[in-house]
Amino acid sequence: MRTFEVMSEDVATIEPTATTAAARQLMRSKGINHLVVMRDRELVGIVSSRDLPDDATRGRPSRTAVKGVMHGRVVTTGPNTLLAKAANLMAGRSVGSLVVTARGKVLGIVTVTDLLRLVGRGAGRQPKRAARPTLRATVPHRKQHRAGGAW
Repeated sequence: MRTFEVMSEDVATIEPTATTAAARQLMRSKGINHLVVMRDRELVGIVSSRDLPDDATRGRPSRTAVKGVMHGRVVTTGPNTLLAKAANLMAGRSVGSLVVTARGKVLGIVTVTDLLRLVGRGAGRQPKRAARPTLRATVPHRKQHRAGGAW
C-alpha cells in the first residue's frame, strides 16, 4: 500500500500568526492532533497538540503565536511512498505525522493513528494459502551415499 491510500485529504491548516489558543480550539473542534502551518499557500511548519501550552495550567488562554511553538522542519513524503517506508520514516525521525506533498503542494497528511487503524483492520496479515497438495510419490526417498551402497 502507498501513502495516498491512507492519507487524510482534508488537511487542517492554520496561519503562523494565529494564537495557540485558537490552534487548540481548532484541534478540539475537528478531533485532530496535528495542524499544518501555512503562509500564503506555502508550507512553513507543523504543530501538534503536544506542542501547545495547556490552558488549564495557566488559568487563561495563551496569546503565544503558533510560530513560537511550531516545528519548522516538516517531514514530508510523496503520495507514492510505500507505507513501510513511511512508518520507518516516522519512527526514525520520532514524529507523529507526515505531510504528503507533490510539486510543493500539500495533498494530505498521514498520522500514526492512520497507520494503527490500518493494522487494526488487518492489512498487515498474509492472505490464507490453499491447502498443500498431497505428494504422489510411490517410493520413499532415500539418501544417496557417496559410495553408492558398496562397501
